[in-house]
Amino acid sequence: MVQELVIAIVAAVSAGALYTAAAAKVVKQYERGVVLRLGRLRNDVRGPGFTMVLPGVERLRKVNMQIVTMPVPAQDGITRDNVTVRVDAVIYFKVVDAASAVIQVEDYRFAVSQMAQTSLRSIIGKSDLDDLLSNREKLNQGLELMIDSPAVGWGVQIDRVEIKDVSLPETMKRSMARQAEADRERRARVINADAELQASKKLAEAAKEMSSQPAALQLRLLQTVVAVAAEKNSTLVLPFPVELLRFLERAQQPVQQQPVQQQPVQQQPVQQQVAPPQTGQPQRPAQGQRAAQAQPRPGPRPPQTSSGASAPTPSPPPVPAPPNAVPARPSRPKPLARH
Repeated sequence: MVQELVIAIVAAVSAGALYTAAAAKVVKQYERGVVLRLGRLRNDVRGPGFTMVLPGVERLRKVNMQIVTMPVPAQDGITRDNVTVRVDAVIYFKVVDAASAVIQVEDYRFAVSQMAQTSLRSIIGKSDLDDLLSNREKLNQGLELMIDSPAVGWGVQIDRVEIKDVSLPETMKRSMARQAEADRERRARVINADAELQASKKLAEAAKEMSSQPAALQLRLLQTVVAVAAEKNSTLVLPFPVELLRFLERAQQPVQQQPVQQQPVQQQPVQQQVAPPQTGQPQRPAQGQRAAQAQPRPGPRPPQTSSGASAPTPSPPPVPAPPNAVPARPSRPKPLARH
């Protein structure tokens, strides 16, 4: 009898222990418990800690309240400017209403993932390629708004959406690289031209200053020679300027005035008037006339005509004087002696 009583007590304790173990539940700090009694939602949501449910009557579902990071699979699409791209993103969301996340949607994670993919594909079709590459903040805000609108009814709050990567075709990458290279080259040429303009202005000012002092140009040349010859690894060919020779010559010799070269002045022969000879006195020929009479005339004799008179002799053509010849100074006749 006692033995049967002991067996009954042990069986009751064992049944109580099993019932307690089945009814005891522990909800973690980042979870909330939704209790369904005979398939009906209880109004109270169990908080973190130890809780009890009726085994076989109530069912407890735990909902994670942490922020969930979910990658959105890459989506292929065509942008508004007809460029084929492949875009992937990442979405951050959390459950704010545990009862709605259990009752309103079958699997809120799968629902949010499908909504994110659809919204991402829609954003690709509404945007240009430049917006996808450079204006992502605006696209992220639009994508977050598109996903958050239906997710509010599921008890889910979209915290943030980010476009991760935009994949372009190889041909588009080469075209963009050429465009960027051309833009870089254009800016380099503009900068180089601006530098040349500024340098030309400075050189013009330097030339204006050096023009007042010619020795400054020679000093600048010598400074350039010293700078080039400092490395001692090349042959220096120095053109020796004529201005430097003139500068050294003026430094060694005193300043002398150079004689002015006078052009020869052509003198016209002066006609001399000879006084008529006096009566009873013989006329003495001048020195030039005596020289002309003493020299015989060259050439053949003139032919005579049938009447005995000689034909006029043609005068020889004048011989042109050389360009550098100085005209002969006519001799003055000696004055006739007067008795």
